[in-house]
Amino acid sequence: MAHAVISCLHANLAAVEAVLDDIDQQGIETITCLGDLVGYGPQPNEVVELVRQRAIPTCQGCWDEDIIDGLNACECSYPSQLAERRGHLAHQWTEAKMTADNKAFLASLPTSIRRDKLLFVHGSPNSQHEYLLPDMNAFAALERVETAGAETLFCGHTHQPYVRELRGGSIRVRVQHHDSSSSEEQEMTLPMRRIVNAGSVGEPRHGNTQATYVIHDEATGDLTIREVNYDVAKTCQAIIDAGLPEVFAWRLSHGFEYAERADDASHVCER
Repeated sequence: MAHAVISCLHANLAAVEAVLDDIDQQGIETITCLGDLVGYGPQPNEVVELVRQRAIPTCQGCWDEDIIDGLNACECSYPSQLAERRGHLAHQWTEAKMTADNKAFLASLPTSIRRDKLLFVHGSPNSQHEYLLPDMNAFAALERVETAGAETLFCGHTHQPYVRELRGGSIRVRVQHHDSSSSEEQEMTLPMRRIVNAGSVGEPRHGNTQATYVIHDEATGDLTIREVNYDVAKTCQAIIDAGLPEVFAWRLSHGFEYAERADDASHVCER
């Protein structure tokens, strides 16, 4: 049975509708969302209400968390003062626009969803704010999956879709006996693990403007990253009409992040 995984909707109604239509046209009935329903985009209530209407199981993303608990503006999230001011403005605008019911829905979301050996999170099993980038150190990446007790870890947050297979992993431990000077070495070989990033529906940053999501064939384990066209100009105009920073529309129209990378992308935000 095919299963769709979507992430990072970011209040972009046109993109969400296009992706859901694409999923429906393929006859896929099971969808999991990895969070960030809001933030940056101009239609937070409409997107949250569509997810609620479709009863899509959803993890809480970092934007969803921040709308409830307050904006986390540590420097790893915002590597420049200008970016931080834009983030504050978007947070304040979104928080003011959202209904109490939709805020309560965001507050109710779990930080992870587990189905057998599949684990669904927004950022990582450690935090909604941690980035699992495709070039992350292999041992650190394997540790995230293995300690979470998963075989396949689905995540978002980076807005860059990828499938990474971690093969041939092993952990070697040297045990020193307390009653002698002797020691012994033990090695455990780990089976193949996978990290699957669904990219972003509402704010693609992988080099083009197409919304992305992942299709997982649960019978075969096959994974497909799918790209979907939507009316980008419509969302860009809505961003400008809403009074949100125009750079949000500019970067959406180009499909990349626009120089907003933290120095240490693996760093976990501290409140």
